[in-house]
Amino acid sequence: MRPSRYLFTLAAIFIVLFGVVIGFGSGSFKQRLEPKLGLDLIGGTTMTLVARTADGSAPDANRLEQAREIIQHRVDSLGVSEAQVVTEGNNHIVISVPGQNNDLIRQVGTPAELRFRKVLGATQDSPAAATASPSASASPGASASPGASASPTPAATTPAATTTPAPTSAAASPSPSATPLPQQAAVLAKLGDAAKVAASLNPTDWADGQKSLNSDPTTMEILEPFRDLTPSEVAVLPVGMQFVVPQVTCEKLNARPAGSIQDPNQPAVACEENSDTKLLLDVGKVLGTDLSNAAANIDTQAGNAWKVDLTFSSNGTDKWTALTREAFNNADGKCLVTAANKNGGNPVCQVAVVLDNTVVSAPGIQGVLSSTSEISGGGFTKESATLLANQLKYGALPLTFDGASNLQSISATLGQDYLRAGLLAAGIGMLLVIVYAFFYYRLLGLVITLSLLLSALLTFGMLVFLGRQMGFTLSLAGIAGFIVSLGVAADSFVIYFERLKDEIRDGRSPRSAVPRAWVRARRTIITANAVTIMAAVVLYLVGIGAVRGFAFALGLATTLDLVIVFLFRHPMMTMLARTPAFLSPRVSGLGRVLQHSREDGPTSTPRAKEA
Repeated sequence: MRPSRYLFTLAAIFIVLFGVVIGFGSGSFKQRLEPKLGLDLIGGTTMTLVARTADGSAPDANRLEQAREIIQHRVDSLGVSEAQVVTEGNNHIVISVPGQNNDLIRQVGTPAELRFRKVLGATQDSPAAATASPSASASPGASASPGASASPTPAATTPAATTTPAPTSAAASPSPSATPLPQQAAVLAKLGDAAKVAASLNPTDWADGQKSLNSDPTTMEILEPFRDLTPSEVAVLPVGMQFVVPQVTCEKLNARPAGSIQDPNQPAVACEENSDTKLLLDVGKVLGTDLSNAAANIDTQAGNAWKVDLTFSSNGTDKWTALTREAFNNADGKCLVTAANKNGGNPVCQVAVVLDNTVVSAPGIQGVLSSTSEISGGGFTKESATLLANQLKYGALPLTFDGASNLQSISATLGQDYLRAGLLAAGIGMLLVIVYAFFYYRLLGLVITLSLLLSALLTFGMLVFLGRQMGFTLSLAGIAGFIVSLGVAADSFVIYFERLKDEIRDGRSPRSAVPRAWVRARRTIITANAVTIMAAVVLYLVGIGAVRGFAFALGLATTLDLVIVFLFRHPMMTMLARTPAFLSPRVSGLGRVLQHSREDGPTSTPRAKEA
């Protein structure tokens, strides 16, 4: 064989790997060579979600597990590796992610219940603000798949003079129902006279009567108790009261518990993000379950901004087409119409995209849309668009959870201590192997040392590369996997060198014994490493959390050790066999075997050839 070819191949692998790591990384030279560390090494964030049911009982175990799986899919799709999503007790789900991902981790636990509702009316929660409707547009365009273009934070317009208020309807009436829920009755009783005054305000008169109400200090003073309501109490108010009372602000509406406007058969009040405009919304006629897919993409026609493309199912397409036709034609005359969204003299209605308690966008429908649409706008980032798409794609959570604001940061100090301890353990393990190798094998110990160092460098480069490409993070369990792989590597040395001694005992010269020992040891080495790799694969497939990190690290290190065995160890032994030092019993590490072979000659009975 020609050892130089194998060594040049190994050198090319190192050059390409570290060239990619350094050349395509970002930050300083040191930062480009830093692998991603897991939660237990650099700290991170945990959030505990508590499942909430209507009667306060524990949720069904199957629904809790289904919710956990959906949350796990959402976290994994964001590229957050080594994240842990586990159930605790009969109603808790604990989410742990490495690093500080507070905004994202809050969102993965939201129900993500999507509703498409017509906008019936709009008003600003600030008493001094003018009535307005946020305006956006949705048009079929020239493409075969028309899209509904909307901005997550569309600019507000103030066409108060041309506003057509929503018609009176029993569903939108602010008056409490004849048989209010116990929670609603308790809140109305707490408000006292304020509830009676609010019940007398008609939402259809709000656009014209807002100014007079604002200038009536007596009425405004009576309504002040609404300002002291908690978000949970606001959630049980009649829809009309939420809409007309200025003290019920968008801040309170956005802070309502998840699932507050869950029922698609009831009208609702919601606000857009970063907006003080309250929207009175019709019943939900198209739901998130009517979608077949959602994906985050770049909108090249809007300056490479991010958008979310929606694809409706066959049944959902019929519902979406009917809703956009109804909004475009304004056949029932019930939707909000402003001068900003008129199309050819025909009034055009807005359709709000409502996710949980918040309006994502409220575009004016400029045409009848079909199976595909989009939610777009300058407010989307890659992360927020991806998160929304995954929430819609993986479906709404089957349970409602509290505790999205219950975040805890895990200190990185303890993680750094673990990292130092893990690296120290790995260093001690490698040092012991090297010391034993030099003591027992002498010159051959040099081959072992160089092999371990090259294997460590190759593994480190792959860690950085995989962390950047697929989000793999190094955890304490991963370090344990690498330490265990040292034993696997040491076994392959022992197999090779002991087979070499057997060949010399059979009377062969060291130079001829090296290739024969390699041929016989190679199968055993491959088999042993293959068993370890298969065990690691099984652990990775059936394990969760730290077990998968251990399995991945063990499998990776074992695979790379095979690369070093074929491209370095065997060629290096072939080169050493040609040197005078290899023939010396004291230097080579073959010791008494080589000395006895010279004194006694070949053994009279050759050793049986192994299969």
